[in-house]
Amino acid sequence: MTPLKSPSGMLAYRRLPSAQALHGTLALHILLGFLPAETDSRFATPMSLDWTHGELHEGLRCFHSGAFFEAHEHWESVWLAAQEPERTFLQGLIQVAASFHHFQRGNCAGTISLLRSALRRLDRYPETFAGIAVTPLRAAVRLWLEALETVPQPSPPPLPQLQLAERGSLP
Repeated sequence: MTPLKSPSGMLAYRRLPSAQALHGTLALHILLGFLPAETDSRFATPMSLDWTHGELHEGLRCFHSGAFFEAHEHWESVWLAAQEPERTFLQGLIQVAASFHHFQRGNCAGTISLLRSALRRLDRYPETFAGIAVTPLRAAVRLWLEALETVPQPSPPPLPQLQLAERGSLP
């Protein structure tokens, strides 16, 4: 059994196929996100992220309503099929959602850890990426980290809202 990490950092165990079955199951493992897409260039198709419907839209709706665990679940289903650079970007968003789920449950250390991981990923991207305004999100994450790491802790800042790069804040 081989441990694999989901974008939120949770471990899952998957049995890897035998050597003779590996060739036939390589595509399946890549599709499910258990192996990096760089393993086989045939699967490196660019992906367009559409935030106006489907799992991405549902994740945004959940995120903005404070249902962070559900947002994480919706985005993770897209992340599983994503290729780079969208894959790492989605991983950063998933970690932001998971961090606020931890915050809601009173886990400050988990919140800080996931926000730091998310910021490391999001810092790699330009001001806007895949239709999302990344700069205000990074600023909100930094504000939260500062507040959570300050002793005594001040009142937390407002929860971040993801903004579409072209149309402003999403409902």
